[in-house]
Amino acid sequence: MRKGENIYLRKDGRWEGRFPKGRKVNGRIKYGYIYGKSYTEVKMKLYPLRIQYQSLQQIRGSSTETFEDWSVEWLYEVQDEVKPSTLSSYYYKLRKYILPKIKDIPLNELTLDTGKCLLKDLQKQLARSTIQVIFRILNKCLNRAKKKGKINANPFSELIIPKAKQSKIRALTLKEQRKMMSVASHEKKGYGIPALLALQSGMRIGEIAALQWSDIDFDTNLISVAHTYQRIPAIKEFKKTRLIFTDSKTEASVRVIPISIELKNLLLKHRKHSKGNFVFSTKGKPCEPRLLTYHFHRIREKAKLVKIHFHQLRHTFATRCLEANKDISSVSALLGHASTQMTLDTYVDAMLEKRYQVIEEMTRLIS
Repeated sequence: MRKGENIYLRKDGRWEGRFPKGRKVNGRIKYGYIYGKSYTEVKMKLYPLRIQYQSLQQIRGSSTETFEDWSVEWLYEVQDEVKPSTLSSYYYKLRKYILPKIKDIPLNELTLDTGKCLLKDLQKQLARSTIQVIFRILNKCLNRAKKKGKINANPFSELIIPKAKQSKIRALTLKEQRKMMSVASHEKKGYGIPALLALQSGMRIGEIAALQWSDIDFDTNLISVAHTYQRIPAIKEFKKTRLIFTDSKTEASVRVIPISIELKNLLLKHRKHSKGNFVFSTKGKPCEPRLLTYHFHRIREKAKLVKIHFHQLRHTFATRCLEANKDISSVSALLGHASTQMTLDTYVDAMLEKRYQVIEEMTRLIS
């Protein structure tokens, strides 16, 4: 052994060199090792590695914790900060799309090129919108690592993610809506009421599934929306999904919606045969969204409407409101949007008529 150089002669006759790669989770130094037939050979190999890792620690940070180990720690840290559905989404996307690619890479060895390679792989299998969500999660995870001093900077912060093409959701025409409402209002056992609620209140399917009788004030004809019931990916390996009843996803989602007299009467009639606290229930529990979807498709088929999904009913509600009134702030509040800009961006086509009117009025003013 040469003193102070971390070069040793092993029992098998080889020479071994040791160099610090960074710090483990417990704060101890993590070493890398190289081997050679002679002291000189090892010394020649060791010098550039020491310089490389010394520079790496100065520039990127000292943590050699693998990304997988840190991601587990991060999920544990944020579990009380986010909703169960959000935590489940984090876990699912990390496990399915991210960890298979970068789980064994130490935090201080992640680079912009690592991010570019990951992006390239994901682009072969996923839509742009999904990729954007995945990298949002990745950035949250790495920004927390930076905040805790594990790395000096988020290596993916400068990665350019192609913007997702916004797919337009088609609203039902008035003729289609009338067909749907006619069939739904005559369905037995109240199976058509969820579709009517979506068409006349803009409620999401999870909000309809979570609706309780205590949420409906029949004196004022108002529905309070404050909860959602949804099926999410399970965090435990032996379960694929689980159902959760939780608060609405944002403060804006908590809202009050007026209902029509016709819808009120249908609900009152349905309540006479209802058992339990939930408006739509199975054995005392909320009716899960995919069962509501099943009944919706039965109605759709009877109305002879093709290629229509449940969320289009909410979109149709918003479009009809904008066509009838054009009051963006009121429609935004009814939908539970976080901002009026979100409403404008989502339902831009419904506002085209208003824009035509603005141009016509401006032209008349000029002439």
